[in-house]
Amino acid sequence: MTAESKRPSHEVFHIEGEGKKAFWTKIGGAWSHDDGDGFTISLSCLPLNGRLVVRKPKKDDKQKDDAR
Repeated sequence: MTAESKRPSHEVFHIEGEGKKAFWTKIGGAWSHDDGDGFTISLSCLPLNGRLVVRKPKKDDKQKDDAR
């Protein structure tokens, strides 16, 4: 099975703005490499500004996905 066929270990977000006014948009997923030294990242879009953040999914999000 390839890394992309498994559920991503992390989510990728595009963030515009700062602090409480920052706007987060989920734009992809990231899969940990087996050796733990990197990620394979898949994006649904490529932002031209702002910044990217890679985070582990929250437990609530995992439970929602499992219910589907």
